[in-house]
Amino acid sequence: MTVLQAIILGIVQGLTEFLPISSSAHLVIVPHLFRWTVPPEEAFIFDVLVQLATLLAVIVYFWKDLMTIATALVKGLEQRKPFADSNARLGWLIIIGTIPAGLFGILVKDLIEAAFNSLIATGIFLCITALMLWLGERFGKQQRTLPSLGWVDAVWVGVFQALAVFPGISRSGSTITGGMLRDLDRVSAARFSFLLSIPIMIAAGLLASLDLANAGNLSQSLVTISAGFAAAAVTGYISIRWLLRFLMRRPISVFSIYCLVAGMITILISLAGW
Repeated sequence: MTVLQAIILGIVQGLTEFLPISSSAHLVIVPHLFRWTVPPEEAFIFDVLVQLATLLAVIVYFWKDLMTIATALVKGLEQRKPFADSNARLGWLIIIGTIPAGLFGILVKDLIEAAFNSLIATGIFLCITALMLWLGERFGKQQRTLPSLGWVDAVWVGVFQALAVFPGISRSGSTITGGMLRDLDRVSAARFSFLLSIPIMIAAGLLASLDLANAGNLSQSLVTISAGFAAAAVTGYISIRWLLRFLMRRPISVFSIYCLVAGMITILISLAGW
C-alpha cells in the first residue's frame, strides 16, 4: 500500500464511518474499483488502525459529554442512585444499547466474514441501508429528545446497530433510523448514534489489537499507516460536525439516494464480473 492509497482510504473511512453511507462497504468497493492489490495482512492492520482513528475522532468531539456521563455514572453508583441523574441514565442506556451488537457479532461471525468477501452482498446491503433511511424519515415523528429516551428505546436502537456488522449496512444510518422510528428528532437520534458507537468501537478495537500484536510487519509500513490514521481521524471529526449541522435543516433520506445508486452500481459491477 502506498502513502497516497492510505490517505485516500483514510479519508474514505473518516467520511463514511459517520455519514450514513457505510464505511465497510466503501472500504470493500474503493480498492476493487481502483484495482489495488493490498496484501491481506497489511489490509487488516490498516483497517484496524483507521477504525481506531475514527474512534479517536468521536471521543474528541464528544469529550465533554463523555466526561459528564462518566462522572454522573460514578456519582450515581456511589450514592446508590444509579438512575437519578439524567446523564447517568444516558450512560446506562448506552451500555444497554451496546449489548445486541456484541451478541449478534459473536453469533454470526462466519456469516459476516463471508459477506465481506462478497461484492454483490455489499451492494444489496447498501440498498437495504437506503430503504432504512427512507423509512426513518417517512415514519419517524421527530417529537422526542434524548432526555426522554428509555431502556426499550436503547434496546431497539441497539438491535439496529447489530445489523451494521454486515458490509453495506451503515452503522450510523441504521442507528439514526432506529432512533427516528422511536420518534427522536434527527439531531437527538444522531447524537445517541455517535455516543452508542463508542463502546462497540472500543471493544472491536481491543479484539482486533490482540491480532494486531501478532502482526510482524507493522513497523515496516509505519509511515503509510500513520498517513491513513491522520486522514481518517481529521476527516472523521469533520464529518461528525458537518452531519449534526446538516440534520438540523435537511432530511436524512437524502443519503438514501446515494446508497441506492451506489448499491445498484456495485451489484451491476459484480454481475458483470468487472
